[in-house]
Order: sequence, then structure tokens, then C-alpha cells
Amino acid sequence: MALSLRPRDVRDGVVALVVLLVVAVWTLIVAHYEPEPAGRTAIGWALILVGCGALWFRRRQPVAVAVVTLLACAVYYPLSSQDGPLLIAFALALYTTAAEGRFAAAVALAAVTLLAVALGEIRQEPGQRQIDDTSLAMMAGWLISLVAVGRAQRNRVAYLHEVEQRALAAEREQEARARQSATEERLRIARELHDILGHSISLINVQSGAALHRLGKKPAPDLALATAQDALRAVRDTSKEALRELRATLGVLRRADEAAPTAPASGLALLPELVERAGSTGLDVRTRVDGSPVPLAPPVDLAAYRIVQESLTNVTRHSGARSVLVTLGWGAEELRLRIEDDGHGTPDDRPSGSGIRGMAERARAFGGELTARNIPGGFRVDARLPYTPLADKGDPA
Repeated sequence: MALSLRPRDVRDGVVALVVLLVVAVWTLIVAHYEPEPAGRTAIGWALILVGCGALWFRRRQPVAVAVVTLLACAVYYPLSSQDGPLLIAFALALYTTAAEGRFAAAVALAAVTLLAVALGEIRQEPGQRQIDDTSLAMMAGWLISLVAVGRAQRNRVAYLHEVEQRALAAEREQEARARQSATEERLRIARELHDILGHSISLINVQSGAALHRLGKKPAPDLALATAQDALRAVRDTSKEALRELRATLGVLRRADEAAPTAPASGLALLPELVERAGSTGLDVRTRVDGSPVPLAPPVDLAAYRIVQESLTNVTRHSGARSVLVTLGWGAEELRLRIEDDGHGTPDDRPSGSGIRGMAERARAFGGELTARNIPGGFRVDARLPYTPLADKGDPA
């Protein structure tokens, strides 16, 4: 089976080879001027190979490699008179130990090294010391610097990793928000299409059905013509209004270089037209206003209109009602809507379908609420929509 090496292992192998080449070349140069017995030379080269070769494993086993290189140096320098730069291997291993997060072990190894060198020099005869006090202090600073730089590298890597994780988390959060926004927009468009098409198609169905019923009685030609004309006129007006609202709703999907819809947006200002279309089906629709109307923000205005529209659609479809009362109660900070009919809706034949759920979602979107229930002699929809009057926002200029 082929041995697979990770990129990090390859880099560590290259570093170990470079250190070995430096130490070997230096040792060969020194050996040319300071020859020593063959036995010592062989042991010295063995220690060089062990100390430098261990660097290949410095990031997998940083503490063990640091101990091995330190022991190799501890044997090599007292034994060999050539003093090659094998200490480079220990320095790199000590730095790696700190950089890999083994800070306590790196400090302990540096302290042991300094104490061992100091004790070894103290035991030397006067005038035989290899390292004076100044060099010993410099060595202490050198060891401390290696550990400090390794710790700084560790902190830097940890910081970069944290930054990367935060960036990934922010990217995931942004993607989640984008998906949520897209979902909410799809649901909003679906709700708008349901309200527009459901209301208009229901009216057209009722109007055409009533006309067919009257024509089925085979009235006089003049009366039949008038009935057909009234039905077609009502269907034309209803479908025209449906197309207007449909274009306005689908306008959110237009490209940036397309013109915006010019027809007025749906809102309570169009309530009389809505009542008139519902009345064309034979339903007696009355409206009542309590309090003083105030201008509403377009989203709230549209939500109020859609709630009334969907309620009238449900009355036309399901209730068999003859009359319905639409009440608008204007409060200081909220608008209360009540749509009450005299139909025969019950929990069995008036299920809480997508229309009522859509109305409730509209109310909740603005911090309000909506209830729909049977009452003695009919069905009632109550909605509460909090709002901030536009006049209270002041002049934006």
C-alpha cells in the first residue's frame, strides 16, 4: 500500500533535511581544521542524524522531539570537539513545542537546559569554562525568545482560526437570512395571489352562476338580454380589478429596468369598490366606521384591505349569507376590523383553511391578532392591527 504524506509532513521533512545539510556542512568544514578520533566522529555523526531526523516528527510529537534533540545535544557537545551547530535542531524543536500549544513543556525544557548548562559550567575548574556569565545570560535570553516567539505564533494561528470561523459563521448566517427572506417573500406573494385570485374568481363564479340560474328560467328575451349584460359587465369589472391587483403584486418580480406599476396600490381607500363588487353577487354588504380614520403605512393599509377582501370571499363561497357588516374601529394606536355575516357557517362546513391562516399571518406580521369563529346566527372575523399614524412621523425633510 502506497504511503500517503500530508503536505505538513512533507514540509517538516524538507525542514529536517535543510537543518541536516546545514549542520553537516558546518561539521565537515570544522572537521577539516580540527580532526578527532574516528570513534568520536562516528558517534557525533550518529547524534547529528538522530537530532536532525527527529525534526520530521516535530509537529506530531513536539515534546518528545524536543527531549530527543536536547539529549542529543547534551551528549554531542561534551563528547565532540568540533562543536557543530546541532543546537539549531533543539532550538527549532523548542520553538515548535511552544507553537503547538505545549507552553508549559517548552518553559520546562528551556529551564532544564539553562540549569544544566549553568551547573556544568560551575563544576568546571577556574579558567576551564566554555561559557562565561555574559554568554550564559545571552543563552537565557535566547531560550526565552524561542519560547515567546513560539507562543506568539500559537496565539496568531488561534486568532486567525477564530477569525476564519467567525467569517464562516457570518457567511452561514447571511445565507440563512437570505433563504429566510426568500421564503418569506414567496409566502407573501403566494398569500397575495391567493387573496386576489380567490376573491375575484369567487365573485365571477357567483355572478355567472346567478345569471345562469335566472336564464335557466327562460325569461323574456329583453329580460334575458339584460340579465346576461349585467352578468358580463360584473364579470368584466371583477376580472379587470383582479388583473390590476395581479400586475401590482407581480411587480415585485420585475427586473430593475422595467417600469413600476402605475395603478394605485390596494388599500382601505378602495374599500367602497370592494363592497360594490361583493354586492353585485346579491350580497347585502354594509360598512360602519367608528372613530376617525387616519392615514396608514402602505403595508398595514394593504393588510387591512386583504383581511376584509378574504373575509368577503369566504362569505361569498361558504356561508350562504344574505348580509354582512364590515366595521372599521379606529383607535389611537390600532385598527380593529370586524366582518360579521348572517350565514350558517359551522366548524364542519367552514374549515379554517389557508385563507384564514393567511389573514392571521398578516395580522401577526404587524404585532396584531385575528380570530375567526361561529356566532349565534352567523360567522365573525375579528382582527386587530397596531399602527403608527403617518402624521406622527413628522416631515422627513
